[in-house]
Formats: sequence, C-alpha cells, structure tokens
Amino acid sequence: MELKLLKIREHEALAGRAAQWFYEKWGVPMEAYLDSMRECIEKKQSVPQWYLAMAGDVIAGGLGVIGNDFHDRKDLAPNVCAVYVEEAYRCRGIAGRLLELVCTDMAQLGVRTLYLITDHTSFYERYGWEFLCMVQGDGEPWQTRMYVHRQ
Repeated sequence: MELKLLKIREHEALAGRAAQWFYEKWGVPMEAYLDSMRECIEKKQSVPQWYLAMAGDVIAGGLGVIGNDFHDRKDLAPNVCAVYVEEAYRCRGIAGRLLELVCTDMAQLGVRTLYLITDHTSFYERYGWEFLCMVQGDGEPWQTRMYVHRQ
C-alpha cells in the first residue's frame, strides 16, 4: 500500500471530503470542520491546520491542529485534535507518520510546542509526546490526559 500524507492547505479540493470523514469519526458538526479547513486554506496562518493519510483515494487517517480541543486549559495551545486511523489501516505506523508530519510542519510554521488530549495511556509516548497534566474536558464529568510535544 502506498500511503501519501497530505496537508489540506495544499489540497483544498479534499476539504469537503475530509470534513465529512472527520464528522463521521468524531460527531463534531461537519460545518465546523469545513470552516476550520477553509480558514487554514485562506488565511495562510499556522493554526488551524489539517492533515490526511491517503491510501489511493481512501482516507486512511487524519488529524488537525486547532487552538483548543474543548478543555479548560486555554493556555495550553495549540492542540492536535481528531487523531484517527481507520481500523483496516491500523498497526501500520500511519498515526506515527501523521504525528511526525504535524510536529515537523508546525515547527516550520513557527509552532514548536503542541498539546494533545487523549484517554490513551501509552500510545503517544512512542512518538515523543510526554504526559503533562490532567485537564477538564468541556462538559465532561471526568478529567483526561494532556500531552505535550516540543520540537
């Protein structure tokens, strides 16, 4: 399988498809994804950004970078969000490649520290992320893990 990693800002024709795909994975309104992707394409700034892993014409995985991923620590920004790899494509290093791309690309855009919230307890450490603290998710009854990556 040949896998291509793409930046939505360089492949704006994929924005609608990508927004639909992220909506199907996370349930955040598709229009919110599309607005964020349009902003990354039109404003040419560091945040937001969106990335896809494509296996041919199939979206195998993706992730984004937004200001805040729905938690109470607004000072810990920007956040990698919506990390997802389709089940059929898991255990092939796709998430790691996407995480490497986002860290490298964001550093080139001047953002050397990224944050990420997750319920996973050992996955992100494999890719150079460090546990930072617990944060309160917006409207969530429990806290979740916050990780940091410094380039």
